[in-house]
Parts: sequence; C-alpha cells; structure tokens
Amino acid sequence: MHIVLIDGSHRQGSQSLKIAKYLSAQLPKLDASVTTDIIDLTGNPLPLWDDENNSRSTSNALKPLWEPYAKRLQAADGFVVVSPEWNGMVPAGLKNFFLYVSPKDVGHKPGLIVGVSAGRGGAYPVHELRTSSYKNSMLCYIPEHLIVRDATKMFNGDVPADKDDEYIRGRADFALRILLEYTKALGAVRVSGVIFDKKYASGM
Repeated sequence: MHIVLIDGSHRQGSQSLKIAKYLSAQLPKLDASVTTDIIDLTGNPLPLWDDENNSRSTSNALKPLWEPYAKRLQAADGFVVVSPEWNGMVPAGLKNFFLYVSPKDVGHKPGLIVGVSAGRGGAYPVHELRTSSYKNSMLCYIPEHLIVRDATKMFNGDVPADKDDEYIRGRADFALRILLEYTKALGAVRVSGVIFDKKYASGM
C-alpha cells in the first residue's frame, strides 16, 4: 500500500509538516508493506486555480505544473490530509490544491483528515474539508479523524512529553490503522468498473 500525506500549511517550519512527517514515519511501523510520500505545500507552490486555465483540460498553461502532483496522487492507495486551522479555516493553499484535484487523482480512495491547532482549536478544518473538498474529487474521507491541539507540544522526539502527547500518539495509531483497512477495502470498489461514468463526472 502507498499512502500520500498532504501537508496543507504554507508556513515555513510548520507544525503541520512536523505532524505529517511523524505520521509518515509511523505508517510503516504499523504495516511493513506501507510506503509513503509527503506532498508539502510550504511556500504555496501552485498558482490560483482558474476554470479558464483548467488543469484537467488537455491544453493549458497549468497542466505541466500540476502533472507531477497528479502522478503522485494517482500512485496513492490512500491519503492523510493534514490541515492547520488558520483564523477558523483551512489555509487558502490547501483549498486551492483541491481545486486542481480530479477523480482520476484521488477518486474512491480513502482519506484521513488531521486538524492542527497551536491552541485548543483544530475542529474547523475537519468540518470544512468534509463539506467542500470531496464532492467532485470523489475522495472518500473515513469516519475517523484526528485533531492535534497544542501542536507545538506534541510529536516532538521519540518519547511522549506527557500524558496528552502519549494519548494523541495512541489515537493517531488508531486512526492510521483504520485508514489502512479502508485502503484495502476500497481497492475492490475501484476495480469494480461501476464508479467512473462520463455522464456523471461531478458529484451531485
């Protein structure tokens, strides 16, 4: 199995990237067959998506820029989407990233949402991603998600700093195990031959 983790923060040295790296390293420990890749949106590498310059069309200026990302997504069997909560929202760069994404890239593959907050927040990215990033991409978010609060204090080093850190590490393992089981199960859905129909290319 190949899991792609998406670090949704634009910020240099972000807590989201730290957490994505931790989860990436943890996955092969839970299942030795798992390989991982991290798509890092630090520095906001993609220009604003525009329907007039649609990355899905066969001829446009954005296609060469998007293609390397698309290939990495297409190689994945499942995803972890790590999003900080900025001013109660998902970062603009992550929302922009999902405007590029097509069902060919992520359709009918499972995704685990990880909300991140330096304080006591982190829930709003979970709600926002479940509401607005799956419809036309056909990404299947699993029921389990993870919220990492007080993120600067979590996942630092090999040994948990306190009981809160110990708890969130255990909860992360639990969520990742569920993701891996969904990854196995949804493989059968994708090979069924019923999921991609040009007449119904967009979600309702």
